[in-house]
Amino acid sequence: MHDDFVANLRLLCGYYPSIAEVCRRLEMNRAQFNRYLNGRYRPRHAAMQRICAFFGVEEHELGLPHEDFRRLVQTGKGPVVAAGFGWPDELLQRGRHGMARYLGRYFEYYHSMSRPGHLIRTLVCLEERGNGIVYQRTERMQTPASPRPCHNRYMGVAVKLADRLFLTDYETLNGHEVTQTILFPSFQSQVTRLSGLKLGVADNSERMPCCVRVLYERLDEQVGVRQALMQCGLIALDAPGLDAELLEAVRNDMVPGEVHFRARH
Repeated sequence: MHDDFVANLRLLCGYYPSIAEVCRRLEMNRAQFNRYLNGRYRPRHAAMQRICAFFGVEEHELGLPHEDFRRLVQTGKGPVVAAGFGWPDELLQRGRHGMARYLGRYFEYYHSMSRPGHLIRTLVCLEERGNGIVYQRTERMQTPASPRPCHNRYMGVAVKLADRLFLTDYETLNGHEVTQTILFPSFQSQVTRLSGLKLGVADNSERMPCCVRVLYERLDEQVGVRQALMQCGLIALDAPGLDAELLEAVRNDMVPGEVHFRARH
C-alpha cells in the first residue's frame, strides 16, 4: 500500500511542470515532500489534508492500487481530472482559450445564502491542469456556536465562451451541492475584479435555491493560501475594508421594470 501511495503521488506530480512548482503551490518544504516521494515517510494528518486538498483527491484514493488509481485519473471519473465532469474535449479546448490571464487566486464575495445580513468571503484558486482549467473554492465557516472553523471544499471547471466565464463546481465532502457562477470578463490590462451571478443552495436545513450577485477580487501572488484562508468566512456588512464599489457590486436589488434578476457589470 505504501508503494502504491508513492506511485500515485508521483503520478499526480507529473501533471505539473516540476516538483518545485508543486512544493511552491503547496507551500511545503521541498526536502520534506521528497521524503514522501521516496517512500521514506508517510505524511501526517495535516500534511495529508493539504496534499489531498491541492490535488483534489480523497485520502483513501491515494492508497488505491496504482493501476486502479491511474485508470481513475485517466478516465476522468475521479476528482483529479474531473476537468469537465465528462464535458466534450472540444468544448474544454475552446473554453480554455483566453483563460491564461485569469489564472490565480481570488477572494469571492457574495451575500451569504444561509446567514442573511452577512457577506461571505471564500478563496478560489484557478489553474491549468490536463486538458482544461480547473479550480478549487474553499469556504471557511466559523460561528459563535461553532468557534472552531470548518471548511467546505468545492472542485470545478472553468471555461470562457463568447465573452463570458462559466464556473461549475461540486462540493467534495458530502456531494450535496453543485453551484454555477457566470462572470463578465475583464477588458483591462490587469485583471483585478470580476462580477457576475452565482446560483446555489443555502447551506442549512432549508436548502433554499438562491441566486446572488458575486464579486471576484484578484489576490497578489505573494499572498499564501493559508494567509488567504485566515481572512475567509462571514463578514458583517459594515466591516472595515469593504469599499463602496464592492458592496454595490454584490447588492441584490432590482430596479423598476426588471423582470429578471440580472448581473451588474
